Amino acid sequence: MKNIIIKWIVLTVAIIITSYLSIGIKVDSLSTAFFAAAVLGILNVFLRPIALILTLPFNIISFGLFTFVINAFMLVITSKLINGFYVKGFFAAIIGSLFISFVSWLISLFTGENILIKTKKNNIKDNSHSEFIDLKDKGNGKWE
Repeated sequence: MKNIIIKWIVLTVAIIITSYLSIGIKVDSLSTAFFAAAVLGILNVFLRPIALILTLPFNIISFGLFTFVINAFMLVITSKLINGFYVKGFFAAIIGSLFISFVSWLISLFTGENILIKTKKNNIKDNSHSEFIDLKDKGNGKWE
């Protein structure tokens, strides 16, 4: 639960910083940015994976660059759902999604919250002992 709240706050800050860059994204208030971050997070959890699967051929052909279009689409949908959160056109949505992703990544570096990979080493209790066999190559495809 703590990780979700941290990610929500990081996304809110990223939206606010992006709105100050004057690239076509505007947020009326802090509470609007907070709700926009919540809606964008929910859309990214439920709708984005479906969009990625449906557009997989385009993503493969474009070497993954079509993902930026999907992120921009999520930003446009969020602006339609939240009053006070405005995105002026699709180009502004693409640039805005790039800035929001970059700022989120940058903030997560400084907070120590790795959004991409999170492991919980403290909760793993493994009492089994792993064993391995060290094989040596004797040549001609023979191992000992």
